[in-house]
Amino acid sequence: MSARRLTRSRARGAAVVAGAALLLTACSSGGGGGAEEEGDDDGPIRIGISLPLTGDFSEPGKGVQNGYEIWRDEINEAGGLLGRQVELVILDDQSNADRVVADYEALITQEEVDLIFGPFSSRLVLPSARVAEEYGMLFVEPAGAAEDIFAAGYRNLFYAAPAVADTHYDYLFDHLMSLPDGERPETASFASMDDPLAMGAANGLKAKLEEAGVEILVDEIYPPNTTDFSGIAAQLAEADADLLVGGTQYQDGVNMILAVRQLGYQPRMAAFTTAPTLPEFVEAIGADKVDGIMTPNGYSPAAEYEGNANFVEMVMEKEGREPTEDEANAYTVGQVVTAAVEAVGCAEQGDCQTELVDWLHENEVATIVGDLRWDEAGRPNGAHFIQQYVDGSPEIVLPEDQATAEFIAVKPEW
Repeated sequence: MSARRLTRSRARGAAVVAGAALLLTACSSGGGGGAEEEGDDDGPIRIGISLPLTGDFSEPGKGVQNGYEIWRDEINEAGGLLGRQVELVILDDQSNADRVVADYEALITQEEVDLIFGPFSSRLVLPSARVAEEYGMLFVEPAGAAEDIFAAGYRNLFYAAPAVADTHYDYLFDHLMSLPDGERPETASFASMDDPLAMGAANGLKAKLEEAGVEILVDEIYPPNTTDFSGIAAQLAEADADLLVGGTQYQDGVNMILAVRQLGYQPRMAAFTTAPTLPEFVEAIGADKVDGIMTPNGYSPAAEYEGNANFVEMVMEKEGREPTEDEANAYTVGQVVTAAVEAVGCAEQGDCQTELVDWLHENEVATIVGDLRWDEAGRPNGAHFIQQYVDGSPEIVLPEDQATAEFIAVKPEW
């Protein structure tokens, strides 16, 4: 074992490795089986990842997996990273924060992967980031935008997306404030999952609206495993706010919309985090019922950023559809790590990780979500688009200079 490894609970470690062994056999992608000998420059570069492939975050988790695999396939077809093929070692953390910690400890200490990529969801990124910091590993992640993550002070963490959670709705807020008095919402209701990203995005907008004089009629927080939204829907319907904001992941967003729709609540405007960015959303809500629904989105297939047209083509060829935000952010993780590894010239545990971290703190990386640069805590320097469904299709409506369709000021009935 490397001298960098930290002592862990042997009982927990044994259980993790025993449970992970089957998953590693099933989920490892690329050539090769066990860990390579230290200093072996001929074997694959092995990248350890824990993802929520089952449980509450499984839908976006599978999207992240797909994005990582598309990046791997592209890299390997081009000759590999530093001339070596890339192998992904993926574990299912079952959307569980304790499990994700155990997974990354096993990947680093037992599997001895060279690099690690982050999981999906701020709820899982925050504990994972602590593990990465303790082991001195570079930690680029695709879906941890909550402020708690950056406030922890982890220098080796980098968020591979344009903006942090509490700024996700900035373009929407600015646009609402630019509307004439008769068109600007006077009241708003919020219902959010007790999740750092979902609440962070919703609360960022809520604080700005309150300061601007918009009356908040409902501010409800619900547990991540909530499936019955009848009580919350009743509150929202009774309040009848002009603007409904859901701090959601996926299934909770769908269930909330179906519940308020059943009660006849028709807000003038409606915005939900994450759920409307997923391809399953239209089928779940109905293609004739989604128009006007908004969401912050860090990615647009139409954006003219470096490599984006090629990425869209790869996803279209594999999936027969345009990429999702989760796929794009995962692919962006690969772009960021590729840039650092190729610049520094190494990809293994030890001092190399410090060099990779230092390089990313000092440089900007061109990606499919724009040119990214980070502050000392890993916050990116950009902003999220506002996506809205128009004629049943997701379109970018804000900012206006990047828009692919006009903003719908009054949501059609759902």
